[in-house]
Amino acid sequence: MKITVVRPGELGDSERARWRALQKADPSLDNPFLSVEFAVAMDRLRDYVRVAVLDDGTGIVGFFPYERHSFGIGKPLGGFLTTCHGLISVPGLKVDVRALLRACKLTVYDFDHLVAGQPTFAAYESDVRPAPVMDFTEGFDAWLEQVRTNSPKNLKTVRYKERKLGREQGELRFEYASADPEVLRVLLGWKSDQYRRTGRVDRFAQPWIVELIDLMHAERSADFGGVLTMLYSGEAPVAGHFGLRTATTLVGWFPAYDTEYARYSPGIVHHLRMAEAAAEAGLLMVDMGKGGKEYKDWLKSGELYVSEGRVSRPSAAAAVHWMGRTPFNKARTIVMDRPSLYRAADRVLKGFGRVRSSIQQEQSNAVVKEPTGAR
Repeated sequence: MKITVVRPGELGDSERARWRALQKADPSLDNPFLSVEFAVAMDRLRDYVRVAVLDDGTGIVGFFPYERHSFGIGKPLGGFLTTCHGLISVPGLKVDVRALLRACKLTVYDFDHLVAGQPTFAAYESDVRPAPVMDFTEGFDAWLEQVRTNSPKNLKTVRYKERKLGREQGELRFEYASADPEVLRVLLGWKSDQYRRTGRVDRFAQPWIVELIDLMHAERSADFGGVLTMLYSGEAPVAGHFGLRTATTLVGWFPAYDTEYARYSPGIVHHLRMAEAAAEAGLLMVDMGKGGKEYKDWLKSGELYVSEGRVSRPSAAAAVHWMGRTPFNKARTIVMDRPSLYRAADRVLKGFGRVRSSIQQEQSNAVVKEPTGAR
């Protein structure tokens, strides 16, 4: 196996076409985070992005996109931003994983959303998790009937709030695949507020992430694109989402809503409208990603599986990485496995977010009250 490492932007037209063909040939790879367009966009913004091109002598049989950080620490492309990664290859390909790491100049590769069961990495999976999906293969009505079966009470409640929102705040309108950058800014503003309010790190405080989303929003090819959706009540935007799609699958990425309308559960109302619009647009699936959101359990009509794990070559850097990451990963798994612990951790983060917001407000008020000319 010949392994050549390049930057994604250096791939020629024939190599990009081969990548797309390999992705389309394997249903488990039908995820936009595995698309060559995403890799090329990441390469434009980050210097540490690479792709290993695998050639078995008859031609290219695989691509392995990754990030190479200090001390040879390897991470999935997009890291914490993405919900799927792995080897894009001919079905069943098994590569000597340590030879792959050596060619990529990696001492360790740490993954947490790998396509489960890939032969190259299967032996190194430490945990496999379900990623709930909305499956429209049998049509939108069939999916909606599954939702009704999953939780008739929840569906009835959301439909009631949907009617109440339209009645009290203005007629509802749903926009699918909006090209308006101002609408995107509204959504990102809501999401930033949500991050701060719940004690999370605001991802959009990093300019390169905002630039990445802008690049993705501008993508509109048949096989790959950014999809911005927005629910309006009257003239007011109330809930939206930005995600990526292939020709057949939309992946959830950044959902958010205006907290002024929280009593109407606009986020879930939006998801129902988004599902219907996605199905009408010809998509077969919405991948909601793994994670502890209760609404996913009753919106799902199927599951995909992703794995987490770690593979390394003997080195001091790999040992230090193991000591730093493994205890954290185990603790996270314990919390995710126990709903009571997950809810407790969520409450702590939200409390931290409220305290931080209060401090920032007090600091802001102090600046406003400072006498003119004070230094």
